[in-house]
Order: sequence, then C-alpha cells, then structure tokens
Amino acid sequence: MFLMPNPQSLIPLLTAAPRTIALVAAPCLLFGLAIAVLVQWVFRVLQSEDFQQAAEWRYDVSRMNELRNTDPLYRLFQPVLAILARMNRAVFRESLPEIHREIQTAGLPRFWLPEEYLGRIELLALFSTPLYAYVLFGNFGVPGLALAVVAVAATAWLLRYNLARRARRRLREIKRRMPFLLDLLTLLMEAGGTFLAALTEAVDEFHGHPVAEEFGRVLTDMSLGETRTEAFQAMRDRLADDEITSIIGTIIQGEQLGTPLARIFRSQADVLRVKRSQRAETAAGEAGVNMLLPDVLVMAATVLMILGPFLLNFFKFGSVM
Repeated sequence: MFLMPNPQSLIPLLTAAPRTIALVAAPCLLFGLAIAVLVQWVFRVLQSEDFQQAAEWRYDVSRMNELRNTDPLYRLFQPVLAILARMNRAVFRESLPEIHREIQTAGLPRFWLPEEYLGRIELLALFSTPLYAYVLFGNFGVPGLALAVVAVAATAWLLRYNLARRARRRLREIKRRMPFLLDLLTLLMEAGGTFLAALTEAVDEFHGHPVAEEFGRVLTDMSLGETRTEAFQAMRDRLADDEITSIIGTIIQGEQLGTPLARIFRSQADVLRVKRSQRAETAAGEAGVNMLLPDVLVMAATVLMILGPFLLNFFKFGSVM
C-alpha cells in the first residue's frame, strides 16, 4: 500500500533546498567561470598579434616579439616572467653578466635578457611544485612540504647548472673545430678569394656546427655594416674565453697593422693545435690521479671477496676451515 509522506515532514526539506542549491551552485559557477576565463586567455595569447612598437622602444619590442614567436613558455607567461625578471634584477644583479655570457656562449637566442631567462628557469622549477608536494607530503607528512621547497630550489639550481654546462660544452666544441675552419679560410684566401667569400664558403662547409654559427654571426655583422674589427670584437665578447680572446686579439691587431689575414689564420690554427695537444697531455697526466680512487675500491672489493668466506667461517664456527 502506497503511503503518502507527512506534509509537515517536507517543510524542513523545502526550506533547506534553496540553501543547498546555492551552496552547490556557487562553487560550480565559480569553477565554470574560471575555466571560461582560462580558455579565453589561452586563445587570446595564442592568437595575439605582435606588440606595437614606438620609436623609443623599437629594439625591446622587436626582441619581445621574436621571443614570443620562438618560445611558447615566454608567449604564455610573459607577464609572470616580467615580474620575475624585475625581482631578479634586484636580487641577482651581480650574477646577471655571467648568465648573459652563458646564454650567448650556449647558442641560445640572443633576444633573451639574463633576468628573463633566469625567470624562465624559476618558472619551470615552480611548475614542479605540485608534483614534489604530492609525493613528499604523501610519504613524509607535513615535513614533506619543507622537503618540497628544497626540491624546487634544487630543481632551479640544476637548470641553472645545465645552462653553464651547455655553455662549456659548446665552447669546447668551438675550440676543437676552429683550427680546421681557419685552415680552410687560409686555403681559400691563398687561392685568391676575398675574406667575405672565403668566410661564406667556410660557414657553409661547417654548417650545423657551433663554430659555423659563431663565424656566421661575424659574417652577418659585417653584412650589416660593421667592420671586421667590430664583428670579431662582438664574437670575443660573446664567447669570453681566454684562448679565443687571444686569437681574436691577434686577428684584430693584424687587421690594424695590415698583416695578411691568411698568414694570421694559419699561425692561429697552429697555436690552437698546440694548445689542444697540451690539454690532451694534461688530461693524460691527470688520468693516473683520477684512477687512484677506483683502483683502491677495486682492490678493497677483491680482498673482501677473497677473505669474506674465511671471515664468515671464523665468526660462525670459530675456525677458518
């Protein structure tokens, strides 16, 4: 038999229904509004036009437009990177020249300012915060949050170290291949070619290698109206290495004194080969010292493997047999 509910019992439910609906609907509306704003922001960022540039800010706006076209992270989070860059200029002022040199040496786009690239590193580290917090808080509880902060700082440091390592590796590759490029320049110029023609041919021959990229920038600077001295000085400032500084200084001095460039290139190629041989001899001399610790560990492991069974028998049975 179907029982009709008591009308008096429905009054509390009807009274509480609007309140319940409001409590449920308000978070849903806020969440939906947040999703709509996020989607609109993403589409606006991806479809936005280049910044309009005034005459006094022409270079900076062009630089930002190039970064927006080449780096998706900069395009999406440019306001955040601007705030981080402003903070980095105040906090890491002394480190910015070194970061700028590493950016240039590592072959990254020259449009990056050091404080902006440091902000990019910090932003990537911040993106890892939820993962670290979830894993460490689940395993260690509240102390895991402090460990998550340490992990985020360590991630930023590792990304910063990776930039320095990338710059050192690229500089090493340049110094290894530069003697061959100078030899090719010497042969082409002795065969009757001009410096610009020889440099263009050498850059095409070593296409894809960092040394070709650096000399290609020298060629571009000269094509834009700079003198040979100014183009090589820019290369010296970009790489900021003692050996390359010495070589470029000799080239600039020979250019000022009127010495034939083919002769200078040949002599500097020989100097680079001698220095490379010296570095190889130094590394070979240090190999014995570097192998000392592995040798000791191998000998200790061998002794333990030989004496281990006898020691176990002695401690277990009181005899070595």
